[in-house]
Amino acid sequence: MFGIGAAKNVVGLDIGSSSIKAIELKKSKGQIEVTHIGFEPLASDIVVDSMIVDSGSVSSAISKIFTENIMKSKLVATSVSGHSVIVKKISIPTMSEQELAEHIGTEAAQHIPFDISDVNIDFQILSEDLSGPQMDVLLVAVKKDKILNYTNVLSLAGRSPAIVDIDAFALQNCYEYNYDPAPGATVALLNLGASVMNINIVKGVTPLFTRDVSVGGNQYTDSLQKELDLSFDDAEALKLGQQVGTVSADAKAPILQQVTEIIVLEIQKTFDFFRATAPGEHIERIYLAGGSSKVPGLIEALRQEFSLPVELLNPFQRVALPLGQTTALVDQNPGQLAVAVGLALRSFENL
Repeated sequence: MFGIGAAKNVVGLDIGSSSIKAIELKKSKGQIEVTHIGFEPLASDIVVDSMIVDSGSVSSAISKIFTENIMKSKLVATSVSGHSVIVKKISIPTMSEQELAEHIGTEAAQHIPFDISDVNIDFQILSEDLSGPQMDVLLVAVKKDKILNYTNVLSLAGRSPAIVDIDAFALQNCYEYNYDPAPGATVALLNLGASVMNINIVKGVTPLFTRDVSVGGNQYTDSLQKELDLSFDDAEALKLGQQVGTVSADAKAPILQQVTEIIVLEIQKTFDFFRATAPGEHIERIYLAGGSSKVPGLIEALRQEFSLPVELLNPFQRVALPLGQTTALVDQNPGQLAVAVGLALRSFENL
């Protein structure tokens, strides 16, 4: 959304609460291919509530990823989410894109809860037919200190921020390229990270409703740690379906189920609000991504609650992986790379 420099050959860099994911892509013979994948875990106190608390640790982790994976590009596309990000669909008198660019500050001031001087603003006209008196516009506002929080860390790591996107839109970009949705297909894209869940309801390639919810995989880990007296690492492993010591499936299942119910409830609230504000629109399918998307029982709970098809979003459905070089990271959970892939796809126009 927020272009800061050139957007050519960018590395997609997803700075999450529990890890940093990096993807570099290239186009060869009409096919988009992965050239490098990088991953670096972060301690739980490094990025808190989507804000980078320890800039030194994050910049060091970024530098390590680029060095170890021989990523030579200096240009980075990254993304943000959370309370400092506002995404709203607004209806305003029809005008040209140039006119809107001149008046967007005035329009935005009526719809966002921050001082207009404290935010960066971007927009996209959603209406295809501009012959009527009103048009729909997607308004995006991000607090300037939030963007600086991320771009300063990139600069510390010797990288140039070319694009600062929104997590939910990077996820949508990944979905659009890999699934080539039909214009009338309405789906919910869920990105369940460690501390934030991004929800983006999309019709074709048009975002209808976007929301960030402060729930995530850390709640599973915290509950397992507390209830079963485990270390953080053991609780993380158990959360993702691995065997830990003598802990039985019967012991962990109710703990996971309890957190899953909280997450499903937040999704239900979002869907209910969407239906109330967009009568006549019906979600047909749910795609799940993010580091916590493979928690045992989560997909089944979503299918049962919403009576909809639910599947893990595959960011490599049309993006080719190097032959014989699929990493354990991809094999274990490709969905956690969806945002990074969506960011890296910004390197290519007219996909």
